[in-house]
Amino acid sequence: MDQQLQQAVDQVITSRHSVRAFLDKPIEQSMLKDILQVASRAPSGTNTQPWKVYVVQGRKRNVLIEKVCTAQSALFLSPELAKNYTETFPYYPEKWLSPFIERRRENGWGLYGLLNIQKGEKEKMAKQQLRNFKLFDAPVGLFFTVHKSLGVGSKMDISMMIQNVMLAAKARGLDTCPQAAWNHFHTIVLSELHASEDEELVCSMALGYADPDDIVNTFITPRVPVEDFAVFLE
Repeated sequence: MDQQLQQAVDQVITSRHSVRAFLDKPIEQSMLKDILQVASRAPSGTNTQPWKVYVVQGRKRNVLIEKVCTAQSALFLSPELAKNYTETFPYYPEKWLSPFIERRRENGWGLYGLLNIQKGEKEKMAKQQLRNFKLFDAPVGLFFTVHKSLGVGSKMDISMMIQNVMLAAKARGLDTCPQAAWNHFHTIVLSELHASEDEELVCSMALGYADPDDIVNTFITPRVPVEDFAVFLE
């Protein structure tokens, strides 16, 4: 492999991270189409290509944000409403085990520490959580769905496609933040997108130009060394 190509690919992969503050800078639809076209080269079992993507901008973006932010704010005031906003599939486990719980806590408190949010400051936490549903001010929201009839493998397929979207965007100077938080409000989201009853929301994604001056974008999560997760057998 050409060394320059290898370095370019590695740089795109390693420089990608979840951005949580974006500039109010529009993105040409032609660039979005290019990103999705490249991303669609992701593999899928028997080439089913199970993904569907809703690209939300402008008025539709604003309406969707307003409706979901209203629901999230009401949920904060009345936690019993959570029963009305359940995911269609569990993204996280019911019970956290080590070492995953420690990594989760490190991630959460690392971010909150950077934002000067202390343990127990529920209103500050709620305000930061609401940023998810404002797409962190990104001008573009992507919503990924699969057909309900498909199996777990299709969620693996669309996940690879989603990764391609993030890398193709990064290669073009854009940044992203994949979000599972929106899944709780799938009924609102899918209704507003006029999706069919056969579709299931897998995740959303904020996409745009990162705000280089916002401290939140300096937060980079660590990765364990290869020796911690790989087993080499001969």
